[in-house]
Amino acid sequence: MQLVFSPTSPFVRKVRVCAIEHGLEAKLTLAPVGDLAPGTIRNLNPLAKVPALILDDGSVLYDSPVICEYIDALGGGGQFPKAGPQRWNALRRQALGDGLCDAALRQVMENRRPEGDRHLDENEHQAKAVTAALDVMAAEASSLATETLTIGEIAMACALGYLDLRFAHQDWRAGRPSLAAWYQIVAQRPSLLATRP
Repeated sequence: MQLVFSPTSPFVRKVRVCAIEHGLEAKLTLAPVGDLAPGTIRNLNPLAKVPALILDDGSVLYDSPVICEYIDALGGGGQFPKAGPQRWNALRRQALGDGLCDAALRQVMENRRPEGDRHLDENEHQAKAVTAALDVMAAEASSLATETLTIGEIAMACALGYLDLRFAHQDWRAGRPSLAAWYQIVAQRPSLLATRP
């Protein structure tokens, strides 16, 4: 299988963490999106986003929730709990982590625009979304796993790592000691250390 990736994407990191946690990373060949011919990513994923997973039969899966669930199935399950409250909680937490990443990425892209072309109201809107997501994560920190991670904890850890990468000048840990303590533990897992951008 080929994983089309960008080294700083938190969504790609989430896929790689899932694979490492299942002992499947050796089955993934990493294909940097920058090495592809122009337009190739859109042929793989009509949204022209990474990650995209090219399966051995040539078919393509895209977007991290789908790819992660596929990898979890290959690995025997566990990251996506079976039907019931635990599954919905894990999926909700994945949506929270992914949503935080979306909001942070939009801020990054907005800040790359020429100064006169930036939309300050959009930047502020996304910053509020990041703060709100962090506050929910902090409120749930005492119930987050540190040993057997679900897709929810994986997505949240990748989101916090992305904040450290792109917003190191802002201290998301301030006022959130329980979330900071949880992240300090999970950030030392081999899967998260190996995928740190």
